[in-house]
Amino acid sequence: MENFARINFLGAAGVVTGSKILIETSEKNILIDCGMFQGLKELRELNWRNLPIDVETIDVVLLTHGHLDHVGYLPRLIKQGFSGKIIGTAPTLAIAEIILLDSAKIHEEEAEKANKEKYTKHNPALPFYTNHDAENTIKCFQVEIEDKWVSLSEHISYRFQYNGHIIGATFIELDINSKRFVFSGDIGRQNDYLLDDPKTPEWADFLFVESTYGNKMHPKEDIDTILATIIKNTIRKKGNLIIPSFAVERLQTLMYILWKLYKKNAIPNIPIFIDSPMGNNVLDVFKRFPKWHKLSNQDYKAMCNHVIINQSYKETWETIDDKRSKIIIAGSGMITGGRVLTYLQQLIDEPSTTILLVGYQAEGTRGRQLQEGAHEIRFFGRYYPVKATVKNIESLSAHADQQDLLNWMKNIKNIPEKVYLIHGEPTALDSFRVKIKDVYKWNATIPKIKDVDKVML
Repeated sequence: MENFARINFLGAAGVVTGSKILIETSEKNILIDCGMFQGLKELRELNWRNLPIDVETIDVVLLTHGHLDHVGYLPRLIKQGFSGKIIGTAPTLAIAEIILLDSAKIHEEEAEKANKEKYTKHNPALPFYTNHDAENTIKCFQVEIEDKWVSLSEHISYRFQYNGHIIGATFIELDINSKRFVFSGDIGRQNDYLLDDPKTPEWADFLFVESTYGNKMHPKEDIDTILATIIKNTIRKKGNLIIPSFAVERLQTLMYILWKLYKKNAIPNIPIFIDSPMGNNVLDVFKRFPKWHKLSNQDYKAMCNHVIINQSYKETWETIDDKRSKIIIAGSGMITGGRVLTYLQQLIDEPSTTILLVGYQAEGTRGRQLQEGAHEIRFFGRYYPVKATVKNIESLSAHADQQDLLNWMKNIKNIPEKVYLIHGEPTALDSFRVKIKDVYKWNATIPKIKDVDKVML
């Protein structure tokens, strides 16, 4: 084996989304994650460009978890010539299947709507990928279990390690010629409502760490009290509480918290509508993989029975026409698409409406605009005035904060040769770089998209 490896930063470098890191060696070329860019227009436009590498030479894709910004580019990868296996834990691949099929459906519907209503510059508008493309991708999936070393070639092996964040999520340890590459993926929180604490790496020669909240500590909020107050105010105003939610983990966590609040009489029996076809499918993943979360079967059934799950777009409109005060949890979490847009189209200009943001809002998304106080937001080809009250519970994020990230690294026994900070906005990345230097005396670098680093093995 040659005594070096080339690291290609193809996404989530200097930005949060689009996770893709290619490791090239003389034995195998391994892509860690294959996600879509989200947020700013110039990032979204990168999705439409072919990768600046020979995709046919990639042997395998290893997935840390199933979120869109880690798996959403896979159908395009296959169209560019990838023909290898896509490997992840069973829940990760189950989530990835749901997300890819749902995403393809949204891409097709949005292209059709844009062409029909002529609010696009493209003639015609095309879907980013189709249902057929997503199904071709799913055929390449291969399940591997957690906490087991798997050989890829004579000098290369890997292992998935439980990482919290969402069901099935892992960090990846990749041993190449006795050097260990550790890819954090997205790191979960301590004491999560539904998930166990993340495991931690004990050795890393080359460490790749997410930095989404590298400059922040999650506030110590009493989520139950805040949520109960918001709900009571919504009822008092005879309005609606709309919660744009990530279909994976946040939606199930919200269902669990709301059910617990009702059980202890902290909130009245207000109708709760779950309007996320993808979220419904993710609930089934929780049922199929009980060892990957903390919910008992009894609690799972009780929380599902406590909500009304919309199955069709017709039921979306019936929910809007329902005059009762209600809670609506709908995708997507950063308001980039999905059913939540239909609710906002009808209700965002009502002062009695409250919009509650409960996760990370990437730069350039409608969620970030609302978080920063926008007086209007644009979707479906026009601007809608924001007269609703906008609230934010940051501590419901599924991402580790700065202290969690530092704790995740504390059991590493050696001094890594290289520490790469990825998956963050520039201020978060730089703050975290300084903090790592202060705490561990390690020098961290901040790669940019298309950067290539050659390391000795």
